Amino acid sequence: MTSSTPRRVSYFYDAEVGNYHYGQGHPMKPHRVRMTHHLVVNYGLYKRMDVYRPRLVGPTAMTRFHSDDYINFLKVITPDNMADYTRQLQRFNVGEDCPVFDGLYEFCQLYTSGSIGGAARLNDDGADVVINWAGGLHHAKKAEASGFCYINDCVLAILELLKRHQRVLYIDIDIHHGDGVEEAFYSTNRVMTVSFHKFGEYFPGTGDVLDIGYADGKNYAINFPLNDGMNDESYHSVFKPVIAKVMEHFAPGAVVLQCGADSLSGDRLGCFNLSVKGHAECVKFVRSFNIPMLVLGGGGYTLRNVPRCWTYETAVLVGEPIKDDLPLNDYYEYFGPDYSLHLPVSNMDNLNSKEYLNRTKEQLLEILRHVEPVPGTQIQTGQVESQLVPRPISMEIDHLSNRNGGDGSTNPDTRSDDRVDGRRDHPAELVS
Repeated sequence: MTSSTPRRVSYFYDAEVGNYHYGQGHPMKPHRVRMTHHLVVNYGLYKRMDVYRPRLVGPTAMTRFHSDDYINFLKVITPDNMADYTRQLQRFNVGEDCPVFDGLYEFCQLYTSGSIGGAARLNDDGADVVINWAGGLHHAKKAEASGFCYINDCVLAILELLKRHQRVLYIDIDIHHGDGVEEAFYSTNRVMTVSFHKFGEYFPGTGDVLDIGYADGKNYAINFPLNDGMNDESYHSVFKPVIAKVMEHFAPGAVVLQCGADSLSGDRLGCFNLSVKGHAECVKFVRSFNIPMLVLGGGGYTLRNVPRCWTYETAVLVGEPIKDDLPLNDYYEYFGPDYSLHLPVSNMDNLNSKEYLNRTKEQLLEILRHVEPVPGTQIQTGQVESQLVPRPISMEIDHLSNRNGGDGSTNPDTRSDDRVDGRRDHPAELVS
């Protein structure tokens, strides 16, 4: 099966996600997911996918990785009672990069439910590819928020996939190292984590090429540290051979691909120089292996560029070419003055020499040669249930689409404004 062969693609989206707001001036804007959805709908891409609203998971599902104390804290903390939880705020690293805002726990539920539900759908063989652009919050730890992330939906989705698949591959193309996911699976050989990221005086400060895993997980953490100015050609010259070798040696049953868009040129917090097409080429390459695939969002802090990237990658995943001229949509004015899908990259210097990239690539390929053909060590997450066969998640899904047997009574074109509580966009969300 080639990369152009049609796939069964499911798309998870909840219109409520755009209502949440980290605070004035905070770079993380959940509203970008709603803007992406409007482009997906107005390009007509939803017609090529089964569109679902995930059923919310409860705290028990979250404690498959996170500690009970941490989840209970997220459930009770609000901007109004913060003064009563000073010690816990410090203990769980909540307050600055990861602020307390109205509906914090509900926001965590929304993005996490899409990822766990997507993994469950792959397990049930209901799709070849599942997309959840609200997910990909890869920095959260077992009992600590980090880097704008509270619940690590990537880890929870991988744990769900491990119920069916002996080996799961996690690939991270966010500009920041996927430290939370790597840490969670650092000592197991059932999950391989592969991260391409900026390294050196840059958050989170982890992801050295020498960090390769521990105990049974040795050689199952792959890190490619990069410098400023990484462009399409340089990125693909290392991404494709490393991922090809990973597929050859690790032979995963499923892939989780975190598509953080802060590696794009011009990102508010990033320093790479990738184009939308260059970023999406990584998605296309992983798709070409025809392995069940969960595609998540992640970073991305230039409000007008993130929807461009994730919409184009949605088109790549469904195998549908789309035109460069953006369709009219509710947020059309934010894509001016050119109103096009693809933007030129900057003329910044690429500080990654060919010698450095080749040397590091060979170092990683050598590590991969030591990967055993069929690994199989018990996952140890620290939760009691992890020592047993985990109970399956019951993922009922709302709003079945026409393509999968529904009656089509729900129009995906209009769902994004169907809010029974009458809430509308937070005005500050539209400030870039």
